[in-house]
Amino acid sequence: MTEFLIKVWNRLARYALKFGVVGGAGFLVNVGIFNLLRSGVLGGGDFVQGPLGASMIAAAISILFNWVGNRFWTFREHRRQDLGLELLEYAAVSVAGMFFQIACLYVSHYVLGFTSLLADNISGNFMGIGLGTVFRFVVFRYWVYGSHRKGAGIAQQRTVELAPVPVEASQRGQ
Repeated sequence: MTEFLIKVWNRLARYALKFGVVGGAGFLVNVGIFNLLRSGVLGGGDFVQGPLGASMIAAAISILFNWVGNRFWTFREHRRQDLGLELLEYAAVSVAGMFFQIACLYVSHYVLGFTSLLADNISGNFMGIGLGTVFRFVVFRYWVYGSHRKGAGIAQQRTVELAPVPVEASQRGQ
């Protein structure tokens, strides 16, 4: 039983670490774009400079960034052949996870009245993204990139197909 738990933990920890690295880079993309939009550096109107609009735009860009990182690194053994469906499912889960970010930001900014850029960053980019990250990790690992999914594991299939033939087997055929 202990050996089983250690094996499960090691596999989960490996995915969690990779997911965290990709997510950390995506977090920097998200926070950077959010703060540029909120400060008006990139121009824009009320929606783009507002906390919810800036958050949605920044999250959408970081979702695409994170999808590439997770597809080709974190879950590369489980990526699927149907790229379009995988992206659609990834985007759906990410948008659902973005709900945490938007909800925390909305409550802080519009309900509690904390309207500074610092308060918006704490509520949306730290609390909201933190809660959303836990949700996304679980759903990505077990649904979008679940090994039980049809077409999953194309990286593993290719590795098996390209594996060298043992010398003994090739000599028997001659």
